[in-house]
Amino acid sequence: MRLPPVAPIVRAKLGSAPANGHTTFLPQIRKLVVEYCDRWPSSDNTRTFLLNHIEDVARQNPHVEVVVRQRSHKEPIIRGFYVNQRDKVVPLNGLEVTQIQKKIELLLDSSGAKIKPLKKTVESTTEAARGIWSGLHAERPTL
Repeated sequence: MRLPPVAPIVRAKLGSAPANGHTTFLPQIRKLVVEYCDRWPSSDNTRTFLLNHIEDVARQNPHVEVVVRQRSHKEPIIRGFYVNQRDKVVPLNGLEVTQIQKKIELLLDSSGAKIKPLKKTVESTTEAARGIWSGLHAERPTL
């Protein structure tokens, strides 16, 4: 009995799918949209940022699609779209150019996950060893 020919195993086929871990990092943001108005004074600093700095941001982050969109008669915003199908919107009105840069870095470094509270209320299932204190049961102080 003759076996069919076996295709050679190529090393690239044995690799795993990329995932965040020890040797690989996949950024969670996929698209960054900057929306501004061409006339409103609240968009002045946003327009300055777009003219001077947006190309540098796009070059430093080639994995992110950077879109600049004009929104007439609206406040400037920046919108980040993430791999987990969520988006985050940050208003830019009243921010300086350096603050806009920080907001963009915030969106670039964010995971897109919902913000969860870190503190949880603690409720005991048992009473305290000494019982519950009440001011009605305490002895009155003597003067």
